[in-house]
Amino acid sequence: MLAFAPLHTAASAAAAVVTWLADALAPLSGGAATAAAIVLFTVGVRLLISPLTLAQVRGERRRAALAPAVRDLQRRYADDPARLQSELFALYRQAGASPVAGCLPALLQAPFFMVMYRLFATGDGAPELVGERLAGVPLGWHLGDGLAGPVPAVFGVLLAALLALAWWSSRRTRRLAAATAGAGGGVPDGGGPGAAVLGRLMPLLPYGTVLVALVVPLAAVLYLVTTTAWTALEQGVLRRPQVAAIDKR
Repeated sequence: MLAFAPLHTAASAAAAVVTWLADALAPLSGGAATAAAIVLFTVGVRLLISPLTLAQVRGERRRAALAPAVRDLQRRYADDPARLQSELFALYRQAGASPVAGCLPALLQAPFFMVMYRLFATGDGAPELVGERLAGVPLGWHLGDGLAGPVPAVFGVLLAALLALAWWSSRRTRRLAAATAGAGGGVPDGGGPGAAVLGRLMPLLPYGTVLVALVVPLAAVLYLVTTTAWTALEQGVLRRPQVAAIDKR
């Protein structure tokens, strides 16, 4: 039980924040106040980690600027994959462009999602929140609990939004990967089998949110839709100049 104490504390803190936001939004959103509070809570989480996102974008631009040096190393060590990988990592390290830094924003969101799941799946910290509704569907409701009444419509709209966002993100990932490969960039592994597998998997990852949404409570689905939409907005605003620059090469 002690192992879950930090998660219980985090769920209680999140419940306090969501409840406070819902009370503040009640005059404007009425019965959807808690759902609106979840959206604002998610936006707050994304704003909290936005400095890391900006650092990630700067790192991506540094890696793009290293494309000529990467091509040169690939030519020089084409017959020595181990040396090529070592030289590429040294190059990225010297430029402060870690190839794995881009994972941090996504990893940091995981605890917040777990808290939201626990809060509305078990009522930990605030049992009354589980019964709050969005368009007549309790926020603690799972698709597996049944498809009566407004459940298909509510979940259908949210799942359709997630599917559309996943398609957009996947399409953009493929485009960026193709443009980067054409410019001579890419992951620092010499373009071996690992890179090929990674290249096939990356465009499929956005669809993972749709699969997760099938088994989590409505509140968690709402969290997923909001954070995924925020990510799409960030990609459109922060990374558009980067994609345009790569496309012109």
